[in-house]
Amino acid sequence: MIPITEMSKLSALRPLLLLLLHFTLAATATSQSPSPSPSPSPSPSVIVIGAGMSGIAAAKTLHEAGIKDILILEATPRIGGRLMKTEFSGKTVEMGGNWIFGGGPITNPLLEIAHKLKLKTSLSNFDNITSNTYKQEGGLYPKKEVEKVDEVATARDSFCEKFSRMLSSKNKDVDVSILAAQRIYKSVPSNPLEMVVDFYHNDFEDTEPPRVTSLKHTYPRNELVDHGENEYFVADPRGYEVITQYLAKQFLSSLTSDPRLKLNQGVKEIRYSNNGVTIKTEDGSTYNSKYVIVSVSLGVLQSDLIEFQPKLPVWKRIAIADFSMTIYTKIFLKFPYTFWPVGPGTEFFLYTHVRRGYYPIWQHLENEYPGSNLLFVTVTADESRRVEALTDKEIEEEIMDILKKLFGEKIPNPEAILVPRWGLSKYYKGSYSNWPPNYTQQRKDQLAEAVGPVYFTGEHTSDKYIGYATGAYYAGIDTANDLIKCINGKSCKKMSHHT
Repeated sequence: MIPITEMSKLSALRPLLLLLLHFTLAATATSQSPSPSPSPSPSPSVIVIGAGMSGIAAAKTLHEAGIKDILILEATPRIGGRLMKTEFSGKTVEMGGNWIFGGGPITNPLLEIAHKLKLKTSLSNFDNITSNTYKQEGGLYPKKEVEKVDEVATARDSFCEKFSRMLSSKNKDVDVSILAAQRIYKSVPSNPLEMVVDFYHNDFEDTEPPRVTSLKHTYPRNELVDHGENEYFVADPRGYEVITQYLAKQFLSSLTSDPRLKLNQGVKEIRYSNNGVTIKTEDGSTYNSKYVIVSVSLGVLQSDLIEFQPKLPVWKRIAIADFSMTIYTKIFLKFPYTFWPVGPGTEFFLYTHVRRGYYPIWQHLENEYPGSNLLFVTVTADESRRVEALTDKEIEEEIMDILKKLFGEKIPNPEAILVPRWGLSKYYKGSYSNWPPNYTQQRKDQLAEAVGPVYFTGEHTSDKYIGYATGAYYAGIDTANDLIKCINGKSCKKMSHHT
């Protein structure tokens, strides 16, 4: 029981206690509300150039390590990079990356996010492609004939993998092309059927033919070995790019208004020294930072879009120039109705031609979008470069000449055509990289190596998963972790002087 005298003292203190309680509750409410976005520093610790998968993964990793005074400069009006959707004839199609791999012993982090987001995908089934292989002038090859060629190609792949492992164990500096390994195996594709099947086994994945692709750094294909051979085709209105957006939302308050993300800021100059970095953009803006992570494509690094001052060291320029940036082109067509086979086992078909890679791999989208009457054909590398130089009308004429041979002269013309031109795109200059023969691991390390405060990332800096979105994702994390070690004073690479 409280004495009356003490109660009188409490009454006198009541106004003060209420005021104190008010401020305590206000402070508690403030601490529990979402924290506002950090204001960008006039001179942030790190500027990230490029808001594709690797750039966003790098920025997220920095943020989670407590380095929050970052700034992301993106040349285009969007994030996502080469994961890029577009609307075509009322459906969402992917102009860039399209498949997510799964079913392997190592979980694919991008597939995990896709499941979390309930991303709509379709499991691609290539098993019946030997039943859907067309001759150059029309008509199907007998299934058994194609199966025999495919069995030879599979055995050849198996040899390439074993030979690659043997080379890696015997001499780390020795490498050959996939074509050289095929010659050693005494099995080189020669006729149109053998070439299109080999294209399906190699170029369709690597984007370049075996003669210009490293054996050691392609076989085994780590993406398939680690993450699995189940290929999930993204067909979601939000697009594959929603995975990059999901990662960005983990540390940005908004994808449009967070001050640490600046869109439409194409970088034209990076001036660097041991004291830091000054970046100039195409609109005349200038940004300063202690470090920069360059997350542009290899194709952009090979172009004159960004000027480095001083010039990058010779060893770095050689590493950039000597790696391959290639093109993977999906040409979409919308027809008034389907005239090609549909139903189970018809999703993919092959077209043979005396010229390797001439409109070889076709896919309809009736599984993903029933009744859409959409068909697309994939070309790569030199054929992509040739096609990009043509008009849409000229490309349509070439395609229709093929389709009429396969399905008859009376088939309708397409109502619309979509031709991505990644090679001609200013801010991409290609689709993804490919490891050429005799490009050494030392040089590959130099491709990823920092030059003073300038760090480099992207799918081309990944050793295990080059060319894949997972490669871009892991590369961004790895580069950020290297920079974090530097910032924390544990291991910092100073200006390099390789020859």
